[in-house]
Amino acid sequence: MESASHEPPRHDLALLQLNHVPGIGPRILSLLLARFGSAEAVFEASGRELLEIQGVGPKLSAAITAARHFDDARKEWRRCGEKDVTLLFRSQSEYPEPLRQIPDPPTVLYVHGTIEPADGVAVGIVGSRHCTAYGRRQAHRLAAGLARAGVTVVSGLARGIDAAAHQGALEAEGRTLAVLATGLFKMYPPEHVDLATSIRDRGAVVTESPLDRGPLPGLFPQRNRIISGLSRGVIIVEAGRRSGALHTARHAMEQGREVFAVPGRIDSRASEGCHDLLRDGATLVRGVDDVLEALGPLSEPVASEDGTVLLSPRELGLNPQEQEVLQLIGLQPTPIDQVLATTALDSSRALATITVLEMKRLVQRHPGGFIERIAR
Repeated sequence: MESASHEPPRHDLALLQLNHVPGIGPRILSLLLARFGSAEAVFEASGRELLEIQGVGPKLSAAITAARHFDDARKEWRRCGEKDVTLLFRSQSEYPEPLRQIPDPPTVLYVHGTIEPADGVAVGIVGSRHCTAYGRRQAHRLAAGLARAGVTVVSGLARGIDAAAHQGALEAEGRTLAVLATGLFKMYPPEHVDLATSIRDRGAVVTESPLDRGPLPGLFPQRNRIISGLSRGVIIVEAGRRSGALHTARHAMEQGREVFAVPGRIDSRASEGCHDLLRDGATLVRGVDDVLEALGPLSEPVASEDGTVLLSPRELGLNPQEQEVLQLIGLQPTPIDQVLATTALDSSRALATITVLEMKRLVQRHPGGFIERIAR
């Protein structure tokens, strides 16, 4: 991640300024960059050229023209440096790869805390702000179980289900990411300031909004695409038919992420949205194993916090002995004798563990005493 303590490259400064202009959302920003090629070129465009962009009217065109001095961006950059906030641009290698792949990804992320490589295996948990005790309990239980398995829990810091998910991950001493709709200096809801501090210490609080942007209604559906974008799959816990959590589910579907739903009582209006998702093909979630089994292989290997290399989220459910043996098996056929000679386990236990891994479809035997690690 790039420090915000010095003057940024001009193209980053231009992106930050463009992100700061009121009225420019993710879609208009993408259209501007696609039309003009760079943020710098957007500010060099004439008013007539700007008006050719869908969604850009005279007021927004004038606002872009008035922002050509980049003063807001320079001030924002300095404040981030003073408050230990990292600015992460899409062009940087540290930018989360799953998020880079979605339509209209954030051009810049404000990060308070750290985003780690292990966060490449993340699951979102969202739901109603006005949840029942059952919903809060299930969100907490699932988040804690995922965190103990090594999965990063992503949510939106909202009241209700979101807060329960963050708290479950923290109590399990796992990692969690909170995605805000507002700026980092306008925490919403305000009573979650202490929770956000705890999240920062065990993960990160992130947003695409400038530091002082307040809670405008349209920002929350826009924020939900980032929750799903950072996640391999999204679990919906208690959502009525009008719940904003269903926006996250739709984003997840559009982004090719798995959608999971926790069932409630069949007569519970609080779970009607979840039941509709299940009827339409979402994966029913009873526990953590349902989630890990459905996520499928990772697009590329991810190193967990303990240095273990993961090819599939299902590998997170292995016990230490199974994990030790799995790490000794290569992606090309490996002699079983080599595995037995390398492991600290005695041969009978190692062979039994290989059999278990084979039953779990994580390894495959080949003729001649060879074995290969697979991810599917």
